[in-house]
Amino acid sequence: MTGRHTVEQHRHTVEGTDPGLFVQVHEPPTDAGLRPVLLIHGFSSSSKLNWSDSGWISTLQDAGRRVITVDLPGHGRSHSPEDLDSYTPSRIRADLLQIVTDAGARPLRDGDPSTGLDVVGYSLGSRLAWEFGATQPDLVHRMVLGGPGSADPLAAFDLVAAQRHLADGTPVEDASTAGLLKMAQMLPSNNLFAMLSLIEAIKGEPFDPAEAAPHMPLLLVAGEKDERAATMPELAAIAGKRGGLVETLVIPGRTHTNVITSRAFKEAALEFLGV
Repeated sequence: MTGRHTVEQHRHTVEGTDPGLFVQVHEPPTDAGLRPVLLIHGFSSSSKLNWSDSGWISTLQDAGRRVITVDLPGHGRSHSPEDLDSYTPSRIRADLLQIVTDAGARPLRDGDPSTGLDVVGYSLGSRLAWEFGATQPDLVHRMVLGGPGSADPLAAFDLVAAQRHLADGTPVEDASTAGLLKMAQMLPSNNLFAMLSLIEAIKGEPFDPAEAAPHMPLLLVAGEKDERAATMPELAAIAGKRGGLVETLVIPGRTHTNVITSRAFKEAALEFLGV
């Protein structure tokens, strides 16, 4: 089935993959014959907030692209597992691979633009996309990473202080931790246990972009006022040493929070991925 408003919705039930992840496949009104696009949202967000409400899904559909979205564990309409392993980046990457395979993505084949997969990640989604691309070079064609940085702010999150604050209101002294905790509390649908479990799991698998860098072409995008933009050139340099094409874009006046809504961001991504 095709059509702008046609959306396949299902709970992921393939054996060996987290059955509680909420996956959507969005079909375009007219298929451009290009590979599907996987969108990976940020921390304390969801596919709806990052990709649907901001117009990304409809923009990609209008360009003839098939879009795959998934809510990360503990986010959006996905469940909140009790086991810590479900939140590790390595487990999430394995789930993403199974999800896109189920959705019809196939390994790249020369001369066939319908094969492979393009990936767009935002914030935490950029970190996950970086590692996913590095481990799946035969599948991922190109990637666009929004709000990327060479260090993961979740790795420095003070779990003890956050748990103490939630228990008795003790102020959190670390500004980064306080900001991330406030972000997690802003959405009533967020499961704070799941948010903290995700952070704990990420701490157990630290982000080292130089250890495994993607080889495919990359577009790195950040807002001019994004505090993480300062380290974006480091990511570009790491990827460039691997011999891949790396482009960067800084969008004037935008922050880490609102760059996702930028029309310039969407247009640059469409042009970069439309080959």
